[in-house]
Amino acid sequence: MARNLWIGKPGLLREISQAAKSWDRSADLNITEFRSLEGRVTLVAPPRTTRRMKLSFEWLEPDDAQHLVRLARRVTGPGMLGRDAPARGSVVVLDPASVNLLDPLQAAGQSLDPRGGDHWFTVAGDLTFRPSAGEVFTGDCKDVASAVGWTHGAWTGWPVAPGMDVSWRIPPEWDEAVCTAQLDWKAVDGSYLSTTAVPGPVVSGTAPAAAAFVTPVGRPGRTGAVTLAGACLTIGEAPAAHALGDGCPPMAVTNLTDTPSARLPYRNIAIDLVEVRGAAN
Repeated sequence: MARNLWIGKPGLLREISQAAKSWDRSADLNITEFRSLEGRVTLVAPPRTTRRMKLSFEWLEPDDAQHLVRLARRVTGPGMLGRDAPARGSVVVLDPASVNLLDPLQAAGQSLDPRGGDHWFTVAGDLTFRPSAGEVFTGDCKDVASAVGWTHGAWTGWPVAPGMDVSWRIPPEWDEAVCTAQLDWKAVDGSYLSTTAVPGPVVSGTAPAAAAFVTPVGRPGRTGAVTLAGACLTIGEAPAAHALGDGCPPMAVTNLTDTPSARLPYRNIAIDLVEVRGAAN
């Protein structure tokens, strides 16, 4: 599958195959600098940075242009999903430049929650999470059948579209002889659909019909402590251990420019998006 932009509401993702004329994905660091009379500099920075994205297209296909305009105007589309469906929430942006869709701290095995509950959960067995040396979290498996799931934080999993190729790599320090990598596919309402699992550290699967989310899962296959650092979730690419997490946060459209091109019905579109706190309407 080509590495193209996917954008839309959960369950209503659309692939934009045309390359953007300009594309800015710089993070908003929100750093404030204070300089004293003695010349000393103090910096104030939040623990998390906000993602921003600016895209512009020339001669965009009419259907693609209408899709972006619907997102900006918060119009889901006729006959697509019910009034209370999750698609009424924030926008999903699957950035083709992202090498790891996990949250940056999550990919590094770190968490702002002392219990790690914002990034991991116990799927099966007896497994507890705790920070260890270097602030990296480990999972303490007391049952050989234990399984740990990676939590998105805003949605019931990472957004996908039917037919999308997804690859998942569990932390590289796990025992490859006994571990299992697993992808759990879910519908737009969060209900379970099916599982793709293989023995070993890497699994690839194609999102089935009706799939709107995927939850990556790992089974260590043994008891004892296992590190949670170094995992990687990708779309259409082989996952690499310890890849920087780019995240896949909910986003909202903050600006849209829609200019008819010289040759109708093509459109020149510029769209700005910013990361938001949650997947609310």
